[in-house]
Amino acid sequence: MVFKDYYKILGLDSNKVTEDEIKTAYREQAKKYHPDMNVGNTDYEEVFKDINEAYRILSVDRTKRKYDFQWKRYSGKESKTTTKDEKKSLKDNLIGIFLGEENTPTKKEKVRVAPKYGEDITTRIDVSIEEAYFGVNKKLQLKNIDGKDTSVDIRIPDGVQSGEKIRLVGYGKPGKNGGKNGDLVVVINIKDSRNLHIERNNLATMLPLKVWEAALGTTKTIEILNEKISIIIPEKTNSNQNIIIKGKGYKAGEDKRGDLRVITQIVFDKMDDKTKKLYMELKNNDTKG
Repeated sequence: MVFKDYYKILGLDSNKVTEDEIKTAYREQAKKYHPDMNVGNTDYEEVFKDINEAYRILSVDRTKRKYDFQWKRYSGKESKTTTKDEKKSLKDNLIGIFLGEENTPTKKEKVRVAPKYGEDITTRIDVSIEEAYFGVNKKLQLKNIDGKDTSVDIRIPDGVQSGEKIRLVGYGKPGKNGGKNGDLVVVINIKDSRNLHIERNNLATMLPLKVWEAALGTTKTIEILNEKISIIIPEKTNSNQNIIIKGKGYKAGEDKRGDLRVITQIVFDKMDDKTKKLYMELKNNDTKG
């Protein structure tokens, strides 16, 4: 079995590192080799899996201590005396090389089959604009290799983008010959709310206006993402007119937000006799003019 140097995989030179140093190294390597940043490069996918595996082992004190014991042996940090049997084995290997018998197994040896990584599983999860904006915990229902239902908890981070992928290491199809399991790749799909539409980092909403509000102008208050926003409606506002509110849209990075686009929509109240008479007067005045 090939020994993997998890410290080198994370870009570390020694095992004398703190938990924070391991975490920082993991983030740097994960960002550099993330499959989403290197689309089509299968080598980067395997490297990314090793990076996640390295962090999973080294971030837990118990598994790190166990791994460090092996690491010292394989990395040459621990002195080792060659035994008589090891010298004989080395001599036999050299003879085999000169006789053209290198890597030829004896009857007692078994041919080692290379481990094979399990396939990744891709699924989609729907979240509302509010859930994506504030972040939310979700539970995915999947089927295991036996066909039985199983659930997986997943954290949707705040400010996630539609189409963004979250990778759960080891939750894919099982590997073969000792190979690691594949990963579960969750694709985020942000769904529009009843009166709220997402446009990447911007948001759009419809604002109903009564006829007199559109004609004379007014101030309206709407609530978006648990925040009340006052909007000034100018005189003679038409339907489908855009009012842009800066910095009140979706998250566009740390401490940054896109814009909110408010679309006006003139609506009519019930037509009673008094209202109808008023409209007739307006019509007559317009005809005379």
